[in-house]
Amino acid sequence: MSSLNLAAIGNCQVSALIDEQARMVWACLPQFDSDPAFCSLLNDDPDPSRGVYEIELADFDRAEQKYIRNTAIVQTILYDKHGSAVRITDYAPRFNLFGRVYHPVMLIRTMTPINGWPRIKVKLRPAGEYGAQDPTITHGSNHIRYVLPDTVLRLTTDCSLSSILEENAFVLTEPKHMILSTDESITDSVDKIARDHFGETKKYWQNWVRSLALPFEWQEAVIRSAITLKMCTFEDTGAVIAAMTTSIPESANSGRNWDYRFCWLRDSYFTIQGLNSLGATKTMSAYLRYIVNVTYEAGDEQLQPVYSITGNADLTERIVDSLPGYRGMGPVRVGNQAYVQIQNDVYGAVVMAATQYFFDERMLEPGTEDNFHRLEVLGEKAAELYNQPDAGIWEYRGRKRVHTFSAVMCWAACDRLAKIARRLEIDDRMDYWQKTSDRIHADICEQAWDENKQAFTESFGRPELDASMLLLNHLGFVSADDPRFLSTVHAIESELRRGDHLMRYGVADDFGEPENAFNICTFWYIDALAAIGRTDEARDLFEKMLSCRNKLGLLSEDLNPVTGELWGNFPQTYSLVGIINAARRLSCSWEDTL
Repeated sequence: MSSLNLAAIGNCQVSALIDEQARMVWACLPQFDSDPAFCSLLNDDPDPSRGVYEIELADFDRAEQKYIRNTAIVQTILYDKHGSAVRITDYAPRFNLFGRVYHPVMLIRTMTPINGWPRIKVKLRPAGEYGAQDPTITHGSNHIRYVLPDTVLRLTTDCSLSSILEENAFVLTEPKHMILSTDESITDSVDKIARDHFGETKKYWQNWVRSLALPFEWQEAVIRSAITLKMCTFEDTGAVIAAMTTSIPESANSGRNWDYRFCWLRDSYFTIQGLNSLGATKTMSAYLRYIVNVTYEAGDEQLQPVYSITGNADLTERIVDSLPGYRGMGPVRVGNQAYVQIQNDVYGAVVMAATQYFFDERMLEPGTEDNFHRLEVLGEKAAELYNQPDAGIWEYRGRKRVHTFSAVMCWAACDRLAKIARRLEIDDRMDYWQKTSDRIHADICEQAWDENKQAFTESFGRPELDASMLLLNHLGFVSADDPRFLSTVHAIESELRRGDHLMRYGVADDFGEPENAFNICTFWYIDALAAIGRTDEARDLFEKMLSCRNKLGLLSEDLNPVTGELWGNFPQTYSLVGIINAARRLSCSWEDTL
């Protein structure tokens, strides 16, 4: 049965998910949002005819799996019942070459016997059209070509080709390598390329980790989260995907199955903010270029909440019948209809992200007055739309309301524009945006405050609670000691807390009442507790959340608050940002401990 106890590898061009027995259960090629060549994560057939990449050990007994320290390289050891063992090393090459970062469409596996004579079988069955189509296969002297509808893959290997083509078992007596890439000839020996790429990739990631500004406590968790977030960035454009997968349900048989292989401007802002707090400024700069391009392309049209990783606006959603879904819990969706939704908070996300240009001295190209005036166009949209109905942060498909979070993010756009104008010493525009933000702030405080609940609620004039209100202090809307924020936190924890976890909301939506907790909401709660001085409680909850990570230190979008089982798309960047932000807020300082 499929589970989310998976390792993630990647190089900011491609990624793959690998289960405990080194089966590559998910890999979209040649980029994050492509057709998955390997898709058994969404097919629980014990021996699927296609979409498989597996090293099967005869008489398998048990497995061990871990990352090489401070890298995106995973190693799995398979043991048979007779004491023989094989170590499988998986990674996507990424390293500096000729003054740039080399990150090809390439996945490399090395099988090394470490005890006895392990007998293995390679099952390599890439699929096309979401598991519906077999490839056309040809081969040469040391390679096999798999022609798929959208790409051509070439396996270059020093294994016996007939053993792979016919799936015959063979005894592994020395290291063997498998380089799966696009249809380009490899001119050097497979062994040399695999060894050289391994060494350079290991060095790249370990050097990258050394550049991070880490908190004193919980460094392992922060490092693993940061590496995984970095892997979820698309180097070519700077986009950040919400997750590597599609259609892992938020809870069992819920129908809440969505495609997350795209760039939500809101989520990406928080992701970049998390990486930036660690000093990963190149990733931040690349994302800022992405949102600038997206906003310029949109022109005067409404900004979408989500775009493709290349900036494409059309994400038409469809259901594919060729895959039964995670544990048979379909549907499997490709594309995301949220792109046509109105989510007014997006203006705040873009302006808040772009604010970095004007205040961060590390930026090579600081923000100019012309840049500011371009942002003012978005600010005017925010000021116009803050009190208009939208689908909200949770992307309700069946209704629209004036959602408080969207309104607050629109206020944040105007507030940041006032701060930028002050920085640029444009006094008249500073006054304009300050008055605008003050007006919006006052209206939100009147419309979104519920006297009976003693809380800011989900939407104007309604009593329902929403975990996103835990962000009011983080966004600068209210201070942590504001009685309204204190009582809002109390109301939310009274109604939305389930054990050690938090729900997004507690009422039925388009798909009924939500069953599982939303991990980022628990991290928002931890952050709010720390802000209002309940630090011991926050630390305790944070430790409990870390214990919910899978064995490789990764988190998905949701979890069952009773069993702790992970659900939802994986690995979820929002959840990993929560780890980084909580660790930085809660950790004792280096000076206090050394």
